[in-house]
Amino acid sequence: MASQAGNKKVVIIGGGFGGVALIKKLIKKNFDITLVDAHNYHQFQPLFYQVASGRLGPSTISTSLRKLFSGKDNFHFRLGKVANIDVNAKVVKLENDSSLNYDYLVIATGCTNNYFGNANVAKNSYGMKSTPQANALRNRILLNLEEVYFASAEDKELYENIVIVGAGPTGVETAGAIAELKSKILPKEYPDHDFSKIKISIIEGTPFVLGPMSEKARKYSRKYLEELGVNVLTERMVTDYDGHTLTLKDGLSIKTNLVVWSAGVIGNVPNGIPKEVVQRGARISVDEFHQVTGLDGVYAIGDVSSMVTDANPRGYAQLGNVAIKQGISLANVLDAVQSGKQPKKFTYSSPGTMATVGKWKAVVDLPWFSFAGPFAWLTWMVVHLALVYTWRNRFVIFNNWIISFFANNSYLRQILLPTTADIEASTKYPEQE
Repeated sequence: MASQAGNKKVVIIGGGFGGVALIKKLIKKNFDITLVDAHNYHQFQPLFYQVASGRLGPSTISTSLRKLFSGKDNFHFRLGKVANIDVNAKVVKLENDSSLNYDYLVIATGCTNNYFGNANVAKNSYGMKSTPQANALRNRILLNLEEVYFASAEDKELYENIVIVGAGPTGVETAGAIAELKSKILPKEYPDHDFSKIKISIIEGTPFVLGPMSEKARKYSRKYLEELGVNVLTERMVTDYDGHTLTLKDGLSIKTNLVVWSAGVIGNVPNGIPKEVVQRGARISVDEFHQVTGLDGVYAIGDVSSMVTDANPRGYAQLGNVAIKQGISLANVLDAVQSGKQPKKFTYSSPGTMATVGKWKAVVDLPWFSFAGPFAWLTWMVVHLALVYTWRNRFVIFNNWIISFFANNSYLRQILLPTTADIEASTKYPEQE
């Protein structure tokens, strides 16, 4: 669709599942679309843990947003962060002092880690909400394996304890992947390391692993984790973490320099959205047409939105599939509004939820039954591969999975850190220039 002067301007903040799904549908209509994101790529969040464990490279789960919509004259991308939204003037102001006018604004900013006000935990733990965070976690896992050789006897625990806080899908999948890395892959490359000393723990505040899922899924996911050697601690609460010692409410302390935080999320609400429409969990209140309560021309979809209905009094689950369906729905709503037609309300029926713990180990909840084991594991792989946006990335991911399956190995264990070494070397002997 070519860009035309008379087209309504749609500004979309966030290139996640919801934002991309909206654009893919809306770009075929008579709208002028501008996408704003802090990254120039779409991140496939369900596979962050595979980047962290070295099974996949960062580029494999990241797709260029410009590439996704190349050749579309009515699509524009702006790299940046939103400083403020003036909902009265209908202007989005970016941190680089530029401004974007809009007729319709869509907030699809997703969510981030919820540290429940604990500044120490936020500062010292590793998150799993972006590709760079997943890559940073991989670097730390590998650095610990190298640095432990030089640690004193009393400090070795710092490098040999890995703690994941939160036993939702992200925490469970991360714990399982690291446990497989420890038991099946790393001993081949570190023959002089005693891997029995590396302890992986997952801490959960509720009584259950994968609490929102079925009893069968809870039971089997815990069983799988324990089979992989993960220490599962439920009904435990973290109170502090200073970068060296993780402290729990019951008095237990764990010496570690590697804590992965996946204990909850909170919405990314841009500045300028009235506090009156922000609900529990920093989610923006919307009606069944995705319009933000009381704000003309402003919509929200995905994890940052809260659509409360009689059937869903707490709003829809913060899942990628929900965001995708909401993006498609909003495209139809905007097209209907533009055409003077009555838009359709959003409805959603969950196709199910799933989580993988390791090779042949996964759990799947469907609306009518639950299952676990090898078939669940294969189901998980097929579903997630289908959700990846480009055929290139699907091929690379599938190829890596095949290699990992048959070789019981992965090959992405380079420690890639920013460095000034080259600059230092070039300035050390200026007389040689």
